[in-house]
Amino acid sequence: MVIDAHAHVTAPDSLYVYKAGILSHRGAHGRGKTGATDEDVKKALNQPVFGGSSHLEQLKECGTDMQLVSPRPYQMMHRENNKLVTWFTEETNDIIARQCRLYPNTFRGVCGLPQGPGISPKNCIPELERCVKQGFVGCLINPDPGECSGVETPPLGDRFWYPLYEKMVELDVVGHIHSAGCCSERLSYSLHFINEESIAVVSLLNSNVFKDFPTLKIMVSHGGGAIPYQYARFEASSLRTGAPRFQDRMRNLYYDTVLYSKDSLELLIKTVGADRCLFGTERPGVGTVMDPKAGRWLDNTRPIIESMDFLSAAEKKMIFEDNAKKLFKIEVNAQAGVA
Repeated sequence: MVIDAHAHVTAPDSLYVYKAGILSHRGAHGRGKTGATDEDVKKALNQPVFGGSSHLEQLKECGTDMQLVSPRPYQMMHRENNKLVTWFTEETNDIIARQCRLYPNTFRGVCGLPQGPGISPKNCIPELERCVKQGFVGCLINPDPGECSGVETPPLGDRFWYPLYEKMVELDVVGHIHSAGCCSERLSYSLHFINEESIAVVSLLNSNVFKDFPTLKIMVSHGGGAIPYQYARFEASSLRTGAPRFQDRMRNLYYDTVLYSKDSLELLIKTVGADRCLFGTERPGVGTVMDPKAGRWLDNTRPIIESMDFLSAAEKKMIFEDNAKKLFKIEVNAQAGVA
């Protein structure tokens, strides 16, 4: 079985019409609803997207049996008025919940949280609890809800985040680190993702978070940002101070494989271990483009991992299936697979 642990919702247009509406009237016309129906959700998943076939067809083409779907992070507008953020987050999560009910063998939900710059993570707990009751298996955590606007939030190793971590441990759900939009004129949001993932890894591993929450489960997007490439720089300080080696501490976290080259995938797996890597593609998404040199879609990375001769069959199974089942507590019935 192949489980894609990092994917984002392909939603009906009505979700984004709803977003435009509440941004335009700033809440003056009330909360409202998207009005999306089951047929709207099915239509969105069955029409061409990102320059390829439909979302469901792309899964079949790549041999993906199940995806963990979350909101499209760049859409989440966390820097906006938190009332509007909360409304849009709830509507997005409702679309994901509906998608999971319609295709229970294909999708599991990872919810968005109504974060805001400087707003306590306690504010997110009611929505997290609501989504877990609906079967969601994780939540996105944006390390920079200010979205590079100049309004900063404490790093993930700070006690500021402890109310969220306490609730995640209580509910036994996974936190998926993934930043959202980016206001900076110097950064694309993709580069902002990588920067924030790197900051998050170092902050968490240089803090007491995993001493205080030894059962906390966190997965980092895009292979851990720059850290697998740069980890030896942080290893140096641990060797000077006698602290546990930074590379060993990296195994407190899990990492998805949303990397689109063989060299980067090999580096990640060799640095943190196959038992800490979860197959992920974000397909359909940014990487859904045909690579004429390779003769394949850039985000169709399953064949790359399958070709790695340094991995045993058991290790490949860990990456494609076992680690996701264990981390996200996924139970699969005999009919699992793309509808």
